[in-house]
Amino acid sequence: MNLTLTPEQKMIIKTTRAFVEKELLPYEDEVERTGEVRPELQKQIRDRALHNGLYAPNMPEDLGGGGLDAVSLTLMEFELGKVNYALQSFVARPSNILRACKGAQIERYLLPTVAGERIDCLAMTEPNAGSDLRGMECRAVRDGDDYLLTGTKHFISHADVADYVIVFAATGEDHTPRGPRKKITAFLVDKGTPGMNVKRGYEVVSHRGYHNSIIEFDECRVPVANILGEEHKGFDVANEWLGSTRLSVAAVCVARAQRALDLSVEWAATRVQFGQAIGKFQGVSFKLADMATRLRAAEWLTLDAAYRTDQGTVKDEDYAIAKLYASEMLAFVTDEAVQIFGGMGLAEENPIVRLWRDARVERIWDGTSEIQRHIISRALLRPYEKK
Repeated sequence: MNLTLTPEQKMIIKTTRAFVEKELLPYEDEVERTGEVRPELQKQIRDRALHNGLYAPNMPEDLGGGGLDAVSLTLMEFELGKVNYALQSFVARPSNILRACKGAQIERYLLPTVAGERIDCLAMTEPNAGSDLRGMECRAVRDGDDYLLTGTKHFISHADVADYVIVFAATGEDHTPRGPRKKITAFLVDKGTPGMNVKRGYEVVSHRGYHNSIIEFDECRVPVANILGEEHKGFDVANEWLGSTRLSVAAVCVARAQRALDLSVEWAATRVQFGQAIGKFQGVSFKLADMATRLRAAEWLTLDAAYRTDQGTVKDEDYAIAKLYASEMLAFVTDEAVQIFGGMGLAEENPIVRLWRDARVERIWDGTSEIQRHIISRALLRPYEKK
């Protein structure tokens, strides 16, 4: 794997880093304090990201996106991920699943989203299903040329600012030797559709300003024409386009760990105790060494998965390995950073406590650590199941 950076990739890093420092970091304290990103600030970030060519970098150029390959996109995420997630989310990377749009959906949903005119969000998780997508209770019943959508989704990120929702619902059952198996279909549902109610979700410790929502559907009428992909083939759509979201999570974890390490090194080099910088003490210096080692390993695992994506050889377990290791590495690095800072590491004014607090969700969303271990171990054992 040759990862010598091209001139274009070096420019991506430089441009993104400058954008983060100028357009995002100055507002981080405000968002952490208020728990909100003001509407005018949302628009400002989106407009300036568009102006700087940073918007929708994951989408093909022929659709109006940046057309970045997976490695270049990961390098960009290494920079964006260092700042408050609520802020950097407005430098949008639309859901890759939108590339399954067809016909009128392209003009109504895909192209306006890539252009920054509409915002999407993804609704899978349910109160009683969690990671068991086959356990979905949200259902869609055919009624002529429409479906009637009924059920509840929760922990839906960004739904409060989205213009429409990509919803997964059960639309039937297959009978298999292992029992009934639900058929799942994906739908495009506009905000404001009668029978759809979006309300504020739970108050959580991670990612202040990046809200989760609860979405309730009560016989919400959705045209058959709004099926994303094919009827009953929602899992096929998800499996084709959503795996790379775990790569994005891994990249953000690497970015946040790098920021935590940089802050820790500076503190250890300048904080004096017992007549010398605390970095001179082995108890601190060895922590820094372990943090740097795990961070480097996570960085390379993430770049490896990105490289395999570009080569067309990536497998589910590659994304799972990167996401699992990077998210658990971030937990370790931020916890050690708090220890190095001591009491100041828990002060709300200190970015370290934010990084530590935010790290917790990374082992849960986009597939828990347990789900990632299941994917990895299943891949290891699968060859023996055929014998």
